[in-house]
Formats: sequence, structure tokens, C-alpha cells
Amino acid sequence: MSNNRKRRSFNSATFVVIGLGRFGSALAKELVNSGHEVLGIDYDEKLVQQMAPDLTHCVKADTTDESVLVELGIQDFDTAMVAIGADIEASILTSSLLLQLGVKNVWAKANSESHGRILRQLGVHHVIFPEDDMGKRVAHMVSGETLEYVPIDEDFVMVKTYVPHIFDGMPLSEAKIRATYGVTVVATNSGDGKYTPAFPETILHSGHQIVVAGPKAPLDKFCQLDHE
Repeated sequence: MSNNRKRRSFNSATFVVIGLGRFGSALAKELVNSGHEVLGIDYDEKLVQQMAPDLTHCVKADTTDESVLVELGIQDFDTAMVAIGADIEASILTSSLLLQLGVKNVWAKANSESHGRILRQLGVHHVIFPEDDMGKRVAHMVSGETLEYVPIDEDFVMVKTYVPHIFDGMPLSEAKIRATYGVTVVATNSGDGKYTPAFPETILHSGHQIVVAGPKAPLDKFCQLDHE
């Protein structure tokens, strides 16, 4: 096991990201860019060397070995993300050990429904399906219905889209979007790149961007108004 330390001990870090492939490395970098301290772990020495300059700490280690995790002080981290890619056995064993060691908040990437089901049965707090989620988001964007599509939970979504033509020039209160479609306009953008909160007196303009939130089915219907 080799390591690269920066500034503070491992135990002072808030997040540990295990698996520094495409998904894990992007996640770890974004956490660091957001001002968090991150310990990155991977069994591939090359990936560790590549990521070392970007993370608070970076370590080559076998996370299926409990003694290694204990030595690294993993049990003291508040949040761990298991972002291991193709090695499902390593993902499951690592997740199980993190839970046994008492990590309070364990996230894990699943590559399939069966993989996700096993992770949930273990007691993993948050199981995510990055490829599936991205596929759903891109489908809505490719169709031209939305500019961005963000699932909040299983049946609640937030999207960025354009103001439908039928509401051009109307104040939000007159458009009655929530009463008619069951969705809520959260923010508007007049084209200057800056979003501002939406109020009843906000004037809607066709072609301007808006952020809308609501249950999936009515939100999909709202976003298709200009496609009917």
C-alpha cells in the first residue's frame, strides 16, 4: 500500500471515494472543487498517480481488506462513495466492510439492477445508477423537450426548458401553470445567463428559459406543449 499525503491526516477528510475510474475521478474532483477534502483510493497505481495532484489525499490500496481500511481510518469518515467499476465482487465486499466499520453515510455505484439489489440488501444508504440516470437525462435532452433534466426522486423531476409559445407575454399568475398542469415554475432566465426566482408578477417570454419542477408525468406533458 502506498500513499500521497497533503496538508492533513486522512482522518480530517470529509469524503472518501473508492474507485478512481471515469465516474469516481470526476466525482472526487468536483468535491475538491467545491471546497471539500477528499481521500481517493484505487488499486491501480497509475490511476492513483494521475489523481494525486488533484485530491487532498490519494492512496493505492485493496479496499476488500478490512485491516487496510482500518489502517486508513475509514471508520472515521462521515461519507464514503464506492465508485468501483466492473469488479462487482470488490464493490460488494468494500461496501459491506464500510458498513461493518460504521461509516455513517455509504453511497455505492451499481452497474445493474441485481447489483443494486444486493447493495440495498447489505444496507447501503444510497445506491445510484449513473449510466441509467444519464441515459434518461440525455433522452429528454435529445428529444428537444428539455435543456436539462434532473430527477429529484423516483417521481419528482426538475427541468430546464423554454417558455412554451402559448404563454408569451403573460405574467406567471395569469398563465396558471401550476393550477392547469400541476407543475411549478421555479426560476426564469431572460437570456443573460442568470436565473432569478419566479414570482406571480414575472412576465414569461417565448424562447426564454425557465426551471420547472413537478411530478414526472405532468412535467413531461408540460414540456411537450410546443411539440404537440
